[in-house]
Amino acid sequence: MSKPNDNPADPFKKALAEATKTMADRPELTVNYTVDPSGQSGDTMRLPQVSRRMTRNEVLLARGTADALALRIRHHNEATHNRYRPQGEMAASLYEAMEAARCEALGARDMPGTLTNTDAKLAYEADRKGYGQIRNQAEAPLPAAAGYLIRQLATGRDLPTSAQNVLDLWKPFIEQSGVDLGDLQDVLASQANFARLSRKIISDLGYGDQLGDDPDESDGDEGDPEEAAPENDRGEQEETGEQEDRDTEAQPEQAQEQQQDQQQTSVSTEDLADQDAGDEVDMPEADQASEAPPPAASEADPSYKIYAIDFDEEIAAEDLAEPAELERLRAYLDQQLEPLKGAVSRLANKLQRRLQAQQNRSWEFDREEGILDAGRLARVVANPTMPLSFKIEHDTEFRDTVVTLLLDNSGSMRGRPISIAAICADVLARTLERCNVKVEILGFTTRAWKGGQSREKWLSEGRPHQPGRLNDLRHIIYKRADTPWRRARPNLGLMLKEGLLKENIDGEALEWAHKRMLNRPEARKIMMVISDGAPVDDSTLSVNPANYLDKHLHDVIAMVEKRRAVELIAVGIGHDVTKYYERAVKITDAEELAGVMTEQLAGLFDADPRKRARSLGMRRVS
Repeated sequence: MSKPNDNPADPFKKALAEATKTMADRPELTVNYTVDPSGQSGDTMRLPQVSRRMTRNEVLLARGTADALALRIRHHNEATHNRYRPQGEMAASLYEAMEAARCEALGARDMPGTLTNTDAKLAYEADRKGYGQIRNQAEAPLPAAAGYLIRQLATGRDLPTSAQNVLDLWKPFIEQSGVDLGDLQDVLASQANFARLSRKIISDLGYGDQLGDDPDESDGDEGDPEEAAPENDRGEQEETGEQEDRDTEAQPEQAQEQQQDQQQTSVSTEDLADQDAGDEVDMPEADQASEAPPPAASEADPSYKIYAIDFDEEIAAEDLAEPAELERLRAYLDQQLEPLKGAVSRLANKLQRRLQAQQNRSWEFDREEGILDAGRLARVVANPTMPLSFKIEHDTEFRDTVVTLLLDNSGSMRGRPISIAAICADVLARTLERCNVKVEILGFTTRAWKGGQSREKWLSEGRPHQPGRLNDLRHIIYKRADTPWRRARPNLGLMLKEGLLKENIDGEALEWAHKRMLNRPEARKIMMVISDGAPVDDSTLSVNPANYLDKHLHDVIAMVEKRRAVELIAVGIGHDVTKYYERAVKITDAEELAGVMTEQLAGLFDADPRKRARSLGMRRVS
């Protein structure tokens, strides 16, 4: 019996990807659907995510974005573009906007149907930026207006309402500037001729001082690179792709020799080869020697290298999704875990009672004055010569405490594990907040599969040997320690967002969270790591020793545990993480997570060290 398709949007995504490759005339193109900003880097294209519901707006936006990016690949030459690109910021923005409009308009000549799709994309972006509500020319972006004007004149098609509003605000100024677009149709097909026209328009608009030198005068005898460059680039890509295939073919054998017992570090060389033949892109050269921490080397292990930190991001959860989407995902999370909520709440109440008991009750006995100790009256009755015994109640010194929950947001956590991790973190944060214990909730993953922009930079720079970590990190702040629970509540639903969970580089995430805790003023600091196994990043492990990330995680844990500024515990879901952490526990079912998290935190708060050790039930790694 055939298994039904898990996601009804998959056939649409596949069909759109194939159509996009054909339109771009780039069969080797890789099309991903992601929550990251849409765009194209090398041979990888990022399109907006399409959910299972496949709403009309989602479909139109995905198709429009795909068409716009495919037409840019087909009709745009980066060498020609860079040759004529102005130096100033405003001039460069005008130049970019007009070139994007040229590619879409030129593509519409041969494929008129693309206009409907790109119109939908244009309308979505203009509405999202609030262009329809702008009433003052000073608030409207001139580059957007210039791009809209080129598009309207080149296609003869009306603009969406919000976009038309921006153009209307600037149109009188553009006409008064003496801009002449009479030759527009004649130059559309030639990127170089259109670039010259764009530079003239920029000068007419009053930004001629930002153009820089005239490339036709300085490069007069070199000819136009517009036609030759694509073939040269493609040849270089094929040659470097073959070399990469040879590099990655040898890697699994090395991995087996160096670490046979680590299953999760196996690398799919076929997947990596798919994206190795990427176009060379202009990347700013990072002067890592002048960068301040976070540095290009790990504090725990100076031999651990990071190829590029330019593309890493530390981002708040609310910046990865619109508020309405966060609320929807939170509602879905609550609905999915309603049966579990009661059990988690009971455990949380138990934790709260234990904490409050430690905070509020402490007695000093055998005092000469105070409250009569009724429990010791029997000895006075038996021996009247014995003095009365009194007791005094004291407020317990409960150290100011902060707890960090560091959640693995890798793809292997998808489904039930990440859902339960999210709801447990939510309930524990609320519980600890009632006891005046501040809680920070963090997540870690990567921005892309297969290396992202870091790998593209590495490819364009000639594939240096053993480059170190080779992917773009994404560290997510779901709740800051000083943010009240009620404000951060919707953020945890983000973990259910399709496409968010990717690779996991645990060592750097732990080091990041540890540094955040060291900057806190609280006297006691506790960190709980929730993970489902070893660090895995295919891009990094394909060009470094197979135990590269594993060793770094060991080094970071050793540093944290040696300093003892932060009390570190870990919970492994389905995997034994005691090989990494001194204090660790393994659970076989994700539904055990609530009880284990509660018990481990309660154990840490026990005042008696021997009782604490018994309740934690941890073992030391030899």
